[in-house]
Parts: sequence; C-alpha cells; structure tokens
Amino acid sequence: MTNAKLAYEETFDCVQCGYCLPACPTYVTMKTETHSPRGRINLVKVAAEGKLSLSELEDPINMCLGCRACEVVCPTNVQYGKILESAKAVLLEEKKKGMSKRARLFQAFFFDTMLPNKKMLKAAGVGVAAYQKSGLETIARKTKLLNTLPEKLQSFEKVLPDAEGLSKRKKRKTYYPAKNEPVFNIGFFTGCVMDTMFSSINTKSIELLQQAGCDVTVIKEQTCCGALQNHSGELDKTRELAKRNIKAFEQYDFDFVVNSIGGCGAMLVEYDHLFHGDSEWEERARRFSKKNVDISVILNQLSLPYKKAVNEVVTYQPSCHMSNVQKTVREPVNLIKSIPGIHLVELPQKDMCCGSAGIYNVIHYEKSMEILDEKMKSVKKITPKVIVTTNPGCHLQMKLGVEREGLTNEIRVVHLVELLAEACGMG
Repeated sequence: MTNAKLAYEETFDCVQCGYCLPACPTYVTMKTETHSPRGRINLVKVAAEGKLSLSELEDPINMCLGCRACEVVCPTNVQYGKILESAKAVLLEEKKKGMSKRARLFQAFFFDTMLPNKKMLKAAGVGVAAYQKSGLETIARKTKLLNTLPEKLQSFEKVLPDAEGLSKRKKRKTYYPAKNEPVFNIGFFTGCVMDTMFSSINTKSIELLQQAGCDVTVIKEQTCCGALQNHSGELDKTRELAKRNIKAFEQYDFDFVVNSIGGCGAMLVEYDHLFHGDSEWEERARRFSKKNVDISVILNQLSLPYKKAVNEVVTYQPSCHMSNVQKTVREPVNLIKSIPGIHLVELPQKDMCCGSAGIYNVIHYEKSMEILDEKMKSVKKITPKVIVTTNPGCHLQMKLGVEREGLTNEIRVVHLVELLAEACGMG
C-alpha cells in the first residue's frame, strides 16, 4: 500500500542519471546524495512504499530550496516541483499532529491573517519606516542593542530596504492611464510583502508601464499569491488564496496580469496545477495563469523613454522562480542591455540559487549563508558596481552577501525596475 498523498507515479520518471547534481545548490554545498534532487526523489518513492518513515524524509525535503534548477537540466522532464510539493504537504500534516496549540495559532495567524491582510502589512511597513527614520535605528546600532538578537536577525536588520513612511507612501489608486496611446490593458499584481517593504518598486513599476504605453489597473480585490503557504506545504490555504485571486481578476478584461516579483509570478503561473482534475476551477485557473507575466516581458515588447546614461558595470542575478518556473530568461537581460551606458558582465554560475528561497534563509540561516557565500565567490570574480535582481527575496539576500563581504561601499544591489526608472529619470 503506497501513500496516496505523495506523488509516487512521478518519481518513476527519474532515471537517476545525475544531470541534476551540479545544478543543485544544496548538493553542491552539502555534497550528500540525500540532499540532491535524485536522492530526494528516491526517498519520496521509498517513503510512498512505506519503506521509509516520514521523519527520515523530513530533513532532506526541508533542506531543499525549491529553486527547481533541476527541472531545467533534467533530460526526462521529471516533475520535481510536484514531487516536492506533495512531500511538504504530507510532512506538514504529520507535523501538525504533534504541534502545540500555540504553534498552530501562530502559524494560522501568519498564513491566514497577516499575509492576506493589507492593513496589517501596511502598518508593519510604516512601523519599519518609523524605526529607520525616527533615530531608533541609529540608537539601536550605536548602543549595540542589536547584539542581543540572534545572528540572523542582526544580519537581516542591516539590509532592510528603506521603507516608505506615511508621508511618502502613496495611496494606491485604482487606475493609471497610459502616458500615450495605450498598447496593453494591464492588471497589476502588487503582492503582499512586496507592497509592504518594497512599495516604491511597485510604484515605479506602474510608472514604467504607463510610460511604455499601458493602461494599468490595481484591483482592490486581489490578495496574497499563496507562495509562502505553498512552500510550507499549506496546500488548502494556497488553493483558497488562488481561488480569491482568480475570481477577482476574471471580472476584468485585462490583456495581462503583471507583477515585478519573481517568486509571486512563479506561483501565479502555476495556479492551474493546484486544481488538476477540478471541474470547476482547473480551466479558470489555466486562463488566469496564461495572462500572468513578469513586468520585464511587457517592457521588453515596448519602448521606454530613457533620459540618462547609467555608466556602470552591471551584473544580473536571475530569480530562480522567474527563470526556472516562469521561463522568463532573456527579457530582463535585453532590458538591461538597452539602458544607455550600461556595461553588462555575465555572472559566473548565474543560474545557481542565491539561497533566499522564500523564507528558507530565515528558517535555515546557516545553510542559506553557505549557499550565499558560494554565490559571492562568483560576484567577486567580476567585481561589478551594480547587482540587478528581479525578486525581493533575492534582493535582500544579495544585499546581505555584499554586507558579509564588506563591499557595501563598492557594490549596490537594485531591482531591475529601479535601474530602468533611474535611466528614465524617475525620482
């Protein structure tokens, strides 16, 4: 009797060839088969057959970044994402049996209440801005008060983005008309963490789309994409959020649903996978997923009004989920190359994950830092002045890498949207 909740049949597509090994960040850093894609697939197969306990499966699965670089290099098209997703869901179900009431309440609050709640997230963003701008941040650092915090919290405090306070945080309007003859009618997906900590990037994204000839609508009914819930194995909660977004956006006749968040975009384009075999939702999810694209896909088709040269050496760190799941690879590179004055240098081993992976760098801080240190070895080989990212998690992780290497005065980390806005003379 096999465990029906594990993606057992999909494990047989893996022929154990090993092409995935050099593409896997955890195998490269940990150098054990149990922390490789083919090793994890085999463990899931054995666990599904009842020959391995779920507790023995837990560490290898939880240590996986979910970057899905293995899928890109796999010659037999193994659905690793589906296998991983099923394992996480089964492990979470087992874990909840022994979870304390307090832990269950906290998890429910974080996933069910906080992430989908725009007012709560906005308050959090304003709170961070107040900490940064009121002098509390300076006092905390000078008095070494932060030294009382765990190492990982100290590290992330140093690389927090400059959050917008109430005075600068623009109230998000519903409709932003194109600055010239409209080409596309866009529904803009703001994301939850993105619009909390990186609201200025969302604002610049909308302005760039307007300048390029897009009517942009930000619907109020949208909610959290469900990516963090999905990464944690909370499939029921993920599906509920997906239904809310599908229902909200299908009320409008948008040409595309656009975001500037690599991780959220990957979740949105795979909504149809969540409802496989569901007669009511699968086709609706498929239609919604097909409309979702990263902002680079749209801007690459249009023209931006560049007003200044950016005379700097730049390298690009791709988002794993944007490259491996959304299959958006050339568009960001094309846009960077189109900026006047830019000298783009390819990052060695650019396709290797930086170690952020949602909240992986918070939960598995030390392993994440090992992966990040490998990434920074590649950065130091080419000594860029600017590292371009396309995802908030990657953005913070690369800033942390620069900080760990003592290069904060030599290298700046920017989102692609920020670089494009700079070249277009946007404040």
